[in-house]
Order: sequence, then structure tokens, then C-alpha cells
Amino acid sequence: MKQHTLNTEFTLSGKGLHTGKHVTARFLPADDNTGIRLCRTDLPDKPCYPALADYVSATERGTVLKCGDWHISTVEHALSALSALGVDNCLIEVDGPEMPILDGSAMPYVVEIQRVGKKEQSAEVKVYVVRQKLELEQNGSRIMVLPDDSLSMDVHISFHSPVLNNQYASIDDFSDYAADIAPARTFCFVREVRPLLSMGLIKGGDLQNALVIYDEPVPQEELNSLALSLGQETHDATRLGYLSPLKFDNEPARHKLLDLIGDLSLLGCRLQGKVIATRPGHTVNTAFCRLLRQQLKRESQQPPLITPDSKPLFGSTDICRILPHRYPMLLVDKVYQITDTNIIAAKNFTHDEPFFEGHFPGEPIVPGVLLLEAMAQAGGILVLYDKPDPTLYGTYLMKIDKAKFRRKVLPGDTLLMRLAVIEPIRRGIIVMRAEGYVAEQLAVEAELTAQVIKKN
Repeated sequence: MKQHTLNTEFTLSGKGLHTGKHVTARFLPADDNTGIRLCRTDLPDKPCYPALADYVSATERGTVLKCGDWHISTVEHALSALSALGVDNCLIEVDGPEMPILDGSAMPYVVEIQRVGKKEQSAEVKVYVVRQKLELEQNGSRIMVLPDDSLSMDVHISFHSPVLNNQYASIDDFSDYAADIAPARTFCFVREVRPLLSMGLIKGGDLQNALVIYDEPVPQEELNSLALSLGQETHDATRLGYLSPLKFDNEPARHKLLDLIGDLSLLGCRLQGKVIATRPGHTVNTAFCRLLRQQLKRESQQPPLITPDSKPLFGSTDICRILPHRYPMLLVDKVYQITDTNIIAAKNFTHDEPFFEGHFPGEPIVPGVLLLEAMAQAGGILVLYDKPDPTLYGTYLMKIDKAKFRRKVLPGDTLLMRLAVIEPIRRGIIVMRAEGYVAEQLAVEAELTAQVIKKN
């Protein structure tokens, strides 16, 4: 799957939830592999940083990203919309310290993204495929992710409240996000408003951008005073409930799901797995996202997902039509996946390989140079497979960088190879990141540079 960015830019303006100041956010297309970056245009040198969990500095009523003087609050709604609608690369320029709250949901962002549309890019989407259960419990909240074939999320919330008690929301198909999740507004309780105001927060909050829940009776005078400080109409202090109509019966749970999608986008790539969250909030969401990023770094070199049932695209006969190599120097047996920029191939080293007799007697090991050669041949297939007549071209290895051998490859082992183009091809020169795995463990890695030349 290819990465996507916006077709063209769009702009949204409004007051900030916490400062109450008018801010403008401009969303622009970005190059492949840029990710989501946020720029403060009102600061000297207009600093830009990626939207990553590493920069989370606060989570009180919103997610705050910070590095030095650069900080931006309430980023979760915009990030949720970009992530759910499959925008991988985008530059967001903001002229203030927070994103506009708009109507308290992600819907204004969704409307604009759908209006301008997306365009496909050349780079492949980066996906973190969950291989094992990960779980975090924190102050009564819990988030876990389980291996699955796609991304889905379940959210359970519970409050000791006669108005809002237990609710549930989920998403299995992200094409439903715009209709079912994006319109859900942020919410708070009347009993929370006074402390938040005293902390200097929610200066821009009102009934147009938040769902306010009145669940504990207070004297009418106190409620009137609070309404006056927020610029709102007074409410009957004897009547508990929501101070504005609900869009969904479970709108609070849907908004918690919206926030979770935005906070987990701080992973920096797409996620594949089943996420189950109980009483989520920005604090536990971003802590869990940091846990995911740590796991991602540990598993940065995950083996390709090839099983014994996987059917190859190319067998040995097909490979011999592409490569000039023959036994004993043909070191690719099968090709499982191939795109313009990536290939997954395999070589099974049998016990009767001729080099085992001398490398080494009594301790047969595949020579490291042949592991590199096998990956180089897979790279040759990647370059030549779509040519009308591959025999008219030669692929010649020019350079090997950053080669590391991490485990022995023995007789009977299958080397599963994954190569990806990491630089644009210029003048027939191709640079590839190459990895070889045995039994889901990284055995060899390198950066390979080759040149494709048409034969005379």
C-alpha cells in the first residue's frame, strides 16, 4: 500500500479551547516519508517537529507536544482525522500555541480532508504489525493491543455519575469514521469546570464546542455564576442531564475513541492490531503510545509475514527468466511479494550446498559473502522483473554499506529476504535496504548499491 498526502492545502480557524485566543491552522501536502509535522509560524525561525509521542509534555484536557519554545496543545482531534482518513504525510502550520477547538469534534477536519481529497505517493506505507500482546495499566485505566489482521479499536468508559455511567464504542472499519466517530464532541462535567478555569484552562470552552454534563446538584446561584463566566445561558439547577442535545446515545464513548485514534497516531506510522481500552484518557493513551514506540524500536527489523501456506509469485523457473545466475550461484528460490520499491524473497540452504564441505569442515555455515549475494540477487529481481526482456539488462553491485551479521545461517535454514528502495533511482543507480531473517530472527543486514545497465 502506498503513502498518501493531501491533494492541496486547506485552512481552519477558530478559538483555542484553553487560551480562548483565535488561532489558524493550515494543512499542506508533504513529501513521502515526512509523516505529520507541526510548525509554529508565530515563533522565530518557525520551528517544526514531528507529531510523535516522544514530544508529549502534558495531557490535562488535551495532548500537548513540546520541544523547547515550540509547543502545541489539543492536537488530538486533527491527528485523529488525518490518521483515520489515511493521510500519512502532512505539514500543519499553526499561528498559536494550540489547535482551534472548532466544534469540539474531528468533523471539521474530516470535511476539509474529504473536500480537498488525497493523492497517492510513491513510498510504501509504514505499518507496525503487532506480533504479541502489549498492555499498560495506569491509575485504573488499561489499554492493550493484540495481534490481528487489521486495525480495530474498542473503548469502554465508566464514571460514578447518575447521568454518565458505563458506555462502549468501537470501530472495525475506518470507512465508518466520518459518520460514526468524527462528529462526537469532547465532554466535561459541570463539577470539573470551576477547577479547570482556576488552572487557566478551557477559556475557550462553551456549549458549542463541548458536551457539558450536569450530574451533581449545586445551588442555583453557583450555577448561574458559572454560566456567566462561560458566557452561557443559565440552567435549572434541579434538573440533571446534558446541557446540550446528544448526537449519539454514547457520544462520550465515541469521543474517547476519537481521542484514542489521535493519540495513538503519535506512534509515527500506521498500526495493525486489535486495541482494547478501558477508561482511556490522554495520559494513559500517550503513555501506551510511548510503550508502542519502544517496542517498535526493539522490533524495528520485524521479519516478513510469510507462512508455510504463503504462495510464491515467482518460482525458480520464473527467476531464471529474470536473472542470469545458475546453479550453484543462483541464490534465490522463491519470490513472495514484489512492488516497485519492495521485494520479499527466500533462499533455502540445503545440506548438500557445495560450499559447506569447506566452510567449515565439521561446522558448516553459510559464508557471509553469499548471504549478501543472495540479497543482491533479490535486489536484481526487484529491478528487472517488470522489464519486457530482463536479459537485455545487467545489474551490477557497486557498494555494500552497514553490513552486519547477527546470527549463523546453517544447513537447512531458509533465509527470508526483504529489500526496500531507500533513495530515488537516478541514472540507473539503485540503493536498497536489505535484511535477511532465519526463524524470525535477523541474520544479516546491509545497504546495497547497484547499477542497472542495458547491454550492448
